[in-house]
Amino acid sequence: MEEAKGLVKHIVLAKFKDDVAPERIEDLIKAYAKLVHLIPPMKSLHWGKDVSDTNLHQGFTHVFESTFESIEGVAEYEAHPAHVEYANLFLSFAEKIVVVNYKPTTVNL
Repeated sequence: MEEAKGLVKHIVLAKFKDDVAPERIEDLIKAYAKLVHLIPPMKSLHWGKDVSDTNLHQGFTHVFESTFESIEGVAEYEAHPAHVEYANLFLSFAEKIVVVNYKPTTVNL
C-alpha cells in the first residue's frame, strides 16, 4: 500500500434538520464550495447525497469531501475566519454531523 504524500481528506457526513428547506441546503453547499477560493490549503470540495439502497446511513443524507495538502493545512482551514463563520452557520441547520480526517492510501494489487 502506498500513502499519498501529505494529502489529507476531510469528510463531513451531515443530516440536516427536517425543517430546513432544500433551497437553504443548496445555498449552504454553494457557500461551502466558495471556501476553496478563500482558504489556500483547501484544494477541492466534492459532495453528494446518499444513494445507497441499504439503511446503513444512520440518517446522514449528505457527504462532503475536501482535499488538503497536509494535516497542517486542515488545521489552518479549521482556524480560518471564513471557515469558522461558515461552520457556525452550517451547524445551525444540521441535526447531526460526523467529521473524519484521513490520509488516503492506495492498495496495490
